[in-house]
Amino acid sequence: MKIATWNVNSIRTRLPHTTDWLKTTSVDVLCLQETKVVDEKFPRDAFTEIGYHAAIFGQPSYNGVAIISREPLSDVSRGFAPILGDRVAEFDQQKRVITGIIGDLRVVNLYVPNGSAVGSEKYIYKLRWLEVLHDYLKALMLEPNHLLVCGDFNIALEDIDIHDPTGRVNQVMATDLERVALQVILRLGLADVFRKFVKDGGHFSWWDYRSAAFRRDLGWRIDHIYLSPDLYEKAIACAIDKAPRKLEQPSDHTPVIVEF
Repeated sequence: MKIATWNVNSIRTRLPHTTDWLKTTSVDVLCLQETKVVDEKFPRDAFTEIGYHAAIFGQPSYNGVAIISREPLSDVSRGFAPILGDRVAEFDQQKRVITGIIGDLRVVNLYVPNGSAVGSEKYIYKLRWLEVLHDYLKALMLEPNHLLVCGDFNIALEDIDIHDPTGRVNQVMATDLERVALQVILRLGLADVFRKFVKDGGHFSWWDYRSAAFRRDLGWRIDHIYLSPDLYEKAIACAIDKAPRKLEQPSDHTPVIVEF
């Protein structure tokens, strides 16, 4: 089984890229972020035509997540509130969380807030959002299913995940508070499967559109796949596919794939 995560930065803009990639790679599950489209306008038919089902949770112009899968998902849940109740409903106004079960595996697809700038309202929101995510995943880990959590985390967990970590303590996506918040989540029992196979730096999943960042390989690794312990042991490969970033009008992110 192959499962991938990809921030496509608008599914309608990047639809041919996405469907062509699926036909080439034959992944079983693809988690998309920043779909940027309401559910009624999501291009579901394009995926149906190539043999995939789509579970979606979107909004116009911003955010939005979807899980594209060969087999239909069961127990699909959108947002935090179905698991944690109305106390967290405010965090579901932005469509950033979707989950479903395939076989004995629960897949959680996330688009973590960017945070904008250190100390800003959006940065504080991001830290609060991560606290809610901790409670959400803690609840899901009580289930008997294997757990896979993936998506655009907008956090480089280690300095080797950044092309140049100089000054990172004051740079959003790499501050100590963001890293600690993610580390607290991982201590629930989740592990970074990419680091099971790749120990060194210089491997990135996102490159800014500006300053010829991709051509110069000035990237960040902020798209992650985390696994529960039993599933971690079953992983046989994990890789970043840079090919879609080389296409015309690409997303600024590229897919990350795990294989079991």
